Amino acid sequence: MSDSRVRSSLPERLTSRRGAWVSLTLVLLAIVALFGMLSGAEAPAGVSASPANSESAQVKALADQFAGSDEGSVLIVATRDDGGALTDADMAALTAQVPGIDAVTGHEASRPFTSEDGQAAVIQTSITLGEDNTATAQTVKALRAELADNPIDGITAQVTGGSAFGADIAASFEGADFTLLLVTIGIVALLLILTYRSPVLWLIPLTVVAIADRGASLATNAVGTALGLEFDAGIISVLVFGAGTNYALLLISRYREELLKTDDHRRALAAAWRGTAPAILASNVTVVLALLTLVFAVIPGTRGLGISSAVGLLIALAAVLFALPPLLAVCGRRVFWPFVPRPGAATTGQSPAGTGSTDTGSTRPGFWGAVATRVVTRPVVSLVAGGALLAIMATGLFGTSIGLNQTEKFRVASESAAGLETLSEHFPAGESQPMIVIANSGAIDEVRAAADIPGVVRVTPLGESEDGTLGKLMVTGEPGPGTPESLALVEDLRTAVHGVDGADALVGGAVAEDLDARAGNVQDLLLIAPLVLAVSFLVLLLLLRSLVAPLLLLVVNVFSAVAAIGLGAWLSRVLFGQDALDLQVPLLSFLFLVALGIDYTIFLVHRARSEAALHGTKQGMVRAVGRTGGVITSAGIVLAGVFAALGMLPLVTLGQLGLIVGLGVIVDTLVVRTVIVPAIFSLVGDRIWWPSRPPQARRGGDDAPADAPNGGESEHGTHSADAVLTR
Repeated sequence: MSDSRVRSSLPERLTSRRGAWVSLTLVLLAIVALFGMLSGAEAPAGVSASPANSESAQVKALADQFAGSDEGSVLIVATRDDGGALTDADMAALTAQVPGIDAVTGHEASRPFTSEDGQAAVIQTSITLGEDNTATAQTVKALRAELADNPIDGITAQVTGGSAFGADIAASFEGADFTLLLVTIGIVALLLILTYRSPVLWLIPLTVVAIADRGASLATNAVGTALGLEFDAGIISVLVFGAGTNYALLLISRYREELLKTDDHRRALAAAWRGTAPAILASNVTVVLALLTLVFAVIPGTRGLGISSAVGLLIALAAVLFALPPLLAVCGRRVFWPFVPRPGAATTGQSPAGTGSTDTGSTRPGFWGAVATRVVTRPVVSLVAGGALLAIMATGLFGTSIGLNQTEKFRVASESAAGLETLSEHFPAGESQPMIVIANSGAIDEVRAAADIPGVVRVTPLGESEDGTLGKLMVTGEPGPGTPESLALVEDLRTAVHGVDGADALVGGAVAEDLDARAGNVQDLLLIAPLVLAVSFLVLLLLLRSLVAPLLLLVVNVFSAVAAIGLGAWLSRVLFGQDALDLQVPLLSFLFLVALGIDYTIFLVHRARSEAALHGTKQGMVRAVGRTGGVITSAGIVLAGVFAALGMLPLVTLGQLGLIVGLGVIVDTLVVRTVIVPAIFSLVGDRIWWPSRPPQARRGGDDAPADAPNGGESEHGTHSADAVLTR
């Protein structure tokens, strides 16, 4: 049997009366095996912000050689409710709380000391850190309960500091992943119901994608554990749901078209699989390869996200291509009830399924076909208007800064953030996050003297390592953490202590980690962005066998991505008061917008090339927009919806990412795919396919009648045109 015969038999094996049940059985066995083997896998406990080889990371590693490396600092900030100065009675009451604090933490706390204005007091203590922030949160929770059970009349006490921040982060995420899953499922279910207008059909793709999401969660946890990866599981879930639903929409949309041509639903489903599998596979490979470029990232969380997301999307691909078709085959065409597509059913305009396709017997264009016709009739005006809109959106980048301080990173209010604000009002803001200097013990005194630079409040020795070779200093700065002044102070401190001969001094701590994270994210953006563009260009080049089309489409996608980031940054400032984007948002937004934009480009241009083989480039694009406009719009809205669900999580980073990608997908769907790309194809014409021949050259030019039944697209013609693409 020839290779082509083997390939063509696969969809029949998935959809035939016997093959569908066999396929479902095999899929079920694979699911049981996967869930059974990986049921104990757990997601990574934390995500490192700075590069593994950064100076702050080296300090964190060296800190393990000192006694108390398993301890974290906690600050208890006390102020009067009336804003007045603390009295002697207030200070005595605070001192009386120290034994109770010691009993909870197991460590000796300091006596309370007051600020210069006398309006605030601080008690410093340590807590034993747990294996992760969730375990540490229990100690912080117990400490807060101790203070709440023994209140001082007229005094508010707040627990803050680095360890308290970590505990509050963990507490804010309690139940958040489950909430994200429920919201995501709800959004997808609602949009599928609106798309298909069927009380039954939406359950099938949603069930398949939900199972794929669970399988992806287990698989990525196992891969993360095996490779020591760090990543955010919420983003992976959103990608799996979004991409999986998009693939399902494309397949089911084509399935509905084929049902309008034949009474045999299994034959229609096999034809739909053949017609859409190349585009689905190409789009998946594009996004997966783009994500895999993150293996070159220096930020651990970014690198881990690339590998784990790629695994999740491959599982989503397998689910849609090999589990969804046999399930649809078993259910038959009745799943489309009440709008069951049948051969000869005369419809015009928008189909009941929301796919935007027109009936096979109709010669009148639907809504999307009419829009595309208007665009190609006046391509210059359309291109200028679309480009102007993107340019206006991109102006939102002006005035946008990068980097959030610790209190700005969390959407939900926390006691640690409120305590830090109180501390900053009465003490040097750097008290909450001092810098740590580790150097050779023989030169520690010289390093201590060198560290006393402008902006430093005090330098405190913290002892030597257990083997006596290293010394540690705590350097308290005046500027608030995350401010430009604090970052500049870290650089000045590093310059000062690096100049001590033989000290091998290193500067770390939370503020230094922030500085290193900023440098690492800039490095990743400058490296990863070109790699993503190169991968996207190569995939389009192989798919379209053209140099002109991939280049123009990629330029449009980049412009669209930059515009979406600009609009998202502007809305973040105006609507949410977020003056800056978090460090990882520009890179991840650019990655997802370009990769997912190419995704929709493949869906459209794959169909356009197939239609061009019958009707020419210009008319082929009109028909491609008419055929795919509805399904691409539905897919874009679904993807935007699931990314918007990231706003349910407490991290501002994820909320900004969801906002930017959601807006970008909508703009890409409604403006780029509907207006700009058709206008470009109309202006460039057949030269868009250079250096390969225009598709119609293989079909006898433009002689094929554009007004033939179904636009000249017989079932055989459609498959032959698709074969031209994949030959």
